[in-house]
Amino acid sequence: MALVELHSVSKSFRKGDETITPLDDVSLDIQAGEFVSLMGPSGTGKSTLLNLVSGIDRPDSGQIIVDGTDVTKLSRTQLADWRAANLGYIFQTHNLIPVLTAYENVELPTLLLKLSASQRRQRVELALEAVGLSDRAGHYPRQLSGGQEQRVGIARAIVAHPKVVVADEPTGSLDSETSQQVQVLLQRLNQELNITMLMVTHDTEVAGIATRQLVLDRGKFVDRMAGTQR
Repeated sequence: MALVELHSVSKSFRKGDETITPLDDVSLDIQAGEFVSLMGPSGTGKSTLLNLVSGIDRPDSGQIIVDGTDVTKLSRTQLADWRAANLGYIFQTHNLIPVLTAYENVELPTLLLKLSASQRRQRVELALEAVGLSDRAGHYPRQLSGGQEQRVGIARAIVAHPKVVVADEPTGSLDSETSQQVQVLLQRLNQELNITMLMVTHDTEVAGIATRQLVLDRGKFVDRMAGTQR
């Protein structure tokens, strides 16, 4: 059984008198340990798909099952608890809290889990080590480079040991060299820690680091390409 299953999922929005359907009866299976990239023109439903998988939004129809849990049937409170325990989210703009240190930003998701102080500390230290920022734990976002901020965001996404990490344009705001570093990091986390990832990107080079590449256009998957080999 796949780790992530989408069965005939549709989602529409109203924009004035117009109905926009970013996802139209799409189905998708993602196996545990896969790294899937999703490309497509702007407005074609890529971020909508991430929001549905992560339980931020609900489909109009269809099922979304993650590790055996039908997230479309969870209440708002249940979804919040489920996300805290099962999902990590990497944002394009880092979304770090400026008054918190790197350590404290990474620690935030663990505060929602039933962990002791020592367990939280261990997870934060391991996550910072995984992204190569152990020596920056006490630094505030303003004291970090853009690439370091994104690595803090990645550490925050993996600190709770989630079943799935979703990433929305994780290199979109980075320069070419820093983007390359983040690509290498994401690929390493997938291969070495077996983290399952679903990533939206507009960059074909970034998409190429995934083990499977999908293209979404007008609410449908229109092309499927084999990704780079592990």
